[in-house]
Amino acid sequence: MNFMKTTMLLAALTALFMVLGYSLGGSGGAILALVVAAGMNLFTYWNADKIVLKMHNAVEVDAASHPEYYKMVQNLARRAQLPMPKVYIVDQAQPNAFATGRDPEHSAVAATTGLLKMLSHDEIEGVMAHELGHVKNRDTLIMTMVATIAGAVSMLANFGLFFRDRSAGIAGLMAVLIAPFAAMIVQMAISRTREFGADAAAAQISGKPLSLASALAKISGVAARTPNPVAQRNPAASQLYIVPGGVRQMFSTHPATEDRIAALEAMAQSGGSGGWSPSADDAGGMARPRKPSALDPTR
Repeated sequence: MNFMKTTMLLAALTALFMVLGYSLGGSGGAILALVVAAGMNLFTYWNADKIVLKMHNAVEVDAASHPEYYKMVQNLARRAQLPMPKVYIVDQAQPNAFATGRDPEHSAVAATTGLLKMLSHDEIEGVMAHELGHVKNRDTLIMTMVATIAGAVSMLANFGLFFRDRSAGIAGLMAVLIAPFAAMIVQMAISRTREFGADAAAAQISGKPLSLASALAKISGVAARTPNPVAQRNPAASQLYIVPGGVRQMFSTHPATEDRIAALEAMAQSGGSGGWSPSADDAGGMARPRKPSALDPTR
């Protein structure tokens, strides 16, 4: 069901791109837009991880340079029965993380220095389990494709305001004005569903849903107040992160953090975390300050 829904939404994004092409160049413009969209999808399929990692100036790490962080991801990947992904750190103050890659065999996960400094070991484990949940659910390619097409729709719409085909009249103008908002709605519909799925997968992989809930509670407010240069340059990239930053909830690609935390707490209470039961430390983790993370790369 989720696959069919995602396929239909991706088709809707491509259709929006074609409508914009028509407003710029008539039927020839629509065909050209379809060819460009197909080319973008093909290029993204083979280069999704490279695009995202280069965009963030991510630095690959290994067992020698960051042993605790690397071993944590390695253990989680083994529990999730996934191939070992490449592991990266992004030098950025905003506490965040993301996963990318066209499939589990070509995947990568990354955490920002802000996240590694801020969270406890268990909380970081919950966050990285969430990212591996995206890999396991094969969300990473789709999320990058959606971000790429949605960004292209916005850029083409801006171009169309000045260079659209005047013969298209008011319909062409309306297409240029409405398309970016329609693309944003489609992007939100895809991303919000997949965030809940990745949270559920993280609870199973790490066995500690309250650690992820605690991490979300800590980083969501800070992320909203901390600049993210990549997302500021390309707002469509916000759906890649575990929490969006600096985006109003009504325009967010993610569900409300409170709803995600409530769902994770319900999983912990119902035993939907692979048989794990919360310890006193995890149960109080959202209210009690913790020691600085042992994974802080600047310690």
